[in-house]
Amino acid sequence: MEYIDLGVRNQPVLLFGGSYSNAHATKAMINWATENKIADDHRIMTGDAVAYCAHPNETIDLIRKSGAAMVAGNCEKQLAIDAQDCGCGFEGGSLCNLLSVGWYSFTTSLLRTDLRQWMKTLPDIAIFTHQGLRAAVIHGGVSDIARFLWPNSPQSEFEFEIKLLQEYVGQIDLVIAGHCGFAFTRQIGPVTWINAGTIAMPENRGDPRTRFAVLERKAVRFHYLDYDHFAASQAMRNAGLNQGYDKSLVDGYWPSEEVLPADLRRERAIG
Repeated sequence: MEYIDLGVRNQPVLLFGGSYSNAHATKAMINWATENKIADDHRIMTGDAVAYCAHPNETIDLIRKSGAAMVAGNCEKQLAIDAQDCGCGFEGGSLCNLLSVGWYSFTTSLLRTDLRQWMKTLPDIAIFTHQGLRAAVIHGGVSDIARFLWPNSPQSEFEFEIKLLQEYVGQIDLVIAGHCGFAFTRQIGPVTWINAGTIAMPENRGDPRTRFAVLERKAVRFHYLDYDHFAASQAMRNAGLNQGYDKSLVDGYWPSEEVLPADLRRERAIG
C-alpha cells in the first residue's frame, strides 16, 4: 500500500468523506471551512469523491481547488482503471449492488480523462501528526478498501485493521476512516477510531443533514452540514438518476438497507 506523510497539522483539522458527486454539499463544506478559518492544508478527505449524485467532475474540481488532501476510496480505485463496477463491497445480486450499476455507469460516461489520471496518484494511506498524536487516514479498511466497519461492529474487527495498518506505518494514536456512511468514534485500546462520515448522503435516520468532523486540541467534534439538498436531489432527477438515492437526499433514508446491521435500519432508527 502506498502512503504519504502530510507532516504536522496542529491547528483544527477538517475531516470529511464521501462527497459522492454532490457539488451542492461540497460547496457548502468548503464554505463552512472558509468561514471557520480551517486552513487549506488542514482539510483531509477519506475518499469516494464521486458516486451517487449528478456532478462528478464539478465535485472533484471543487475538492482539488480547496487544497484538501485525500486518500483513494474504492470509487477512485475502480474509476482510475476503468473497471466495470464501483467495488463498493455490496453483495452480488443485492439491491444496493443493482442500484450501483446506474450511478456508476453515469459517472463513467461523464468523468474526464485528466481526473481518472489524477485518481491514480492518490495514496492508500495518509499520515499526519496533530498535537503530538500520530494519525493515519484510510478509506474503509486495510484488509479491504471497501470494508464496512460500522459504529456497532465487533471490537475484534477494528483491532484486526489497526494491527494491519501499524504493520505498514508503525504506531498510531488515531485512525480516520470513511466508507460506511456513518460518523462515529470508537476507542480500541490505546487507538481512537474516527469515522468522519460522508458529506453527501445522510445516515439513514430521517434527517437530510450530513456530518463531518473537526479534530482540535486532541479531541474530535462532529458537525452537521446544512446544504441545499432539494437542489442536489433535483439535479439527480434531471440527470436521470432517479433510482432512490435522489429521494434519500430529501427524506434522510437509504433506498436499501441490506448492507446495514439490524440496529442501523429504519425500523430501529424510527423506534
